[in-house]
Amino acid sequence: MICLSIDYLSVPQHIEISQRFGAEKRIIPRGHFNKQSFRVGLKPLVLNSGRTRLMATVVMSSREKEAIMLTSGASGRINALLSLRLWRSLFMVMNAFVLLLFLPFRRRRVASQASVSGAGNQGGGAGGSANGKDEKSVEKKGVAVVRVPASMVPARKSAAAAAAVVDKEVAARRALAIKRVLEDEDKNSVREYMLFDTQRGVTLFTQSWTPATVKVRGVVVLLHGLNEHSGRYNDFAKQLNANGYKVYGMDWIGHGGSDGLHAYVHSLDDAVCDMKLFIKKVATENPGLQCFCFGHSTGGAIILKAALDPEVEARIAGVVLTSPAVGVQPSHPIFAVLAPVFAFLLPRYQFSAANKRGSVVSRDPEALIAKYSDPLVFTGSIRIRTGYEILRITTYLQQNLKKLKVPFLVLHGTSDSVTDPEASQKLYIEAASSDKSIRLLDGLLHDLLFEPERQEIVEDIIQWLNQRL
Repeated sequence: MICLSIDYLSVPQHIEISQRFGAEKRIIPRGHFNKQSFRVGLKPLVLNSGRTRLMATVVMSSREKEAIMLTSGASGRINALLSLRLWRSLFMVMNAFVLLLFLPFRRRRVASQASVSGAGNQGGGAGGSANGKDEKSVEKKGVAVVRVPASMVPARKSAAAAAAVVDKEVAARRALAIKRVLEDEDKNSVREYMLFDTQRGVTLFTQSWTPATVKVRGVVVLLHGLNEHSGRYNDFAKQLNANGYKVYGMDWIGHGGSDGLHAYVHSLDDAVCDMKLFIKKVATENPGLQCFCFGHSTGGAIILKAALDPEVEARIAGVVLTSPAVGVQPSHPIFAVLAPVFAFLLPRYQFSAANKRGSVVSRDPEALIAKYSDPLVFTGSIRIRTGYEILRITTYLQQNLKKLKVPFLVLHGTSDSVTDPEASQKLYIEAASSDKSIRLLDGLLHDLLFEPERQEIVEDIIQWLNQRL
């Protein structure tokens, strides 16, 4: 028996599921519950405050318990549905925009009222300055003094204060990322971290896994997907270590232990440039070793765009891609039309209607719980600018697939609802690479390295790498 309590007002990010048949408690992101997998009875309970709490009792058989699916509300899917909720969100945003347009006229009227008030106070002598501590004055030579009450001066949050909030968040994320590296004691792998400074003055968190008992035969540069971080691939990196590959991971801007507002990407071109510099650094530190790249989802799109650069092409021996974001299109054209406008006006705004409901990323419940309970994984709604940048890079790749010449292996689940498997087929068909392979995995979802068949997938990747050393 599982009891599910949902309070839409007091629990904004997740819900808790307490299993009555055991002491285990699982935390599931709000809205990430696949109702098709359960038999649910809902009973509304109106609280004194007027809020409504839904009490749900879920009854499952033993077979259904094994088939629990948690859905991804932060997997990076940016489909916008033409729904009442979407239009309500758009109306609120447009209303805010209209208010911003009229704000200058309101300030002029306030200034005029302040001038009249100031003239009256000047005639009042000492009475006009009785509240001098609560007023601000501006004096100009030959001009009457205008006193404006402090209450009429709008409080403005300085850019420095806003940056301080972000810096504090970054410091907390970075401290956690470093702690995990330092606490990882494995006799077969040496895990280290390094802070990598870019030409833009941004600091990125990077880490490496070095084989301790096996001779290094090659190097793999790993790039994670949207909303996650390189540390999630710890097990995969250690399996590569066991086969003689040293692994480097980079948290791209706004992710993991790197600088930037969590999950906000102002430009994916910056992430591409950072990746190019990181590959150059890794290749320089490991002369004589073949360098490969691995990218998942949006990380795969970043690597693909970097690989189109002739300098990067000359440095790498091949690319492995899982569920690459080569094709990510909104469900309705309205989002594609509005995205550039809102990305400019409200870049950091979190657009909840753009997250596709019910997008399952793995069939392994334990893997999903580990992902969405990780503080370094962003579980909020996608930010408008980030979504727009993903649309931009996928459009660019679709137009330049024929220019790709590096050897590559692409793996994609046929049931992936986050990125398009058909786009990976198009990549395979159109790429100019003479050495290219594709694996379409029947029934598998988006996070291939966290699916129940992960071991078989890892073995396929290692075999492909070994054949190109």
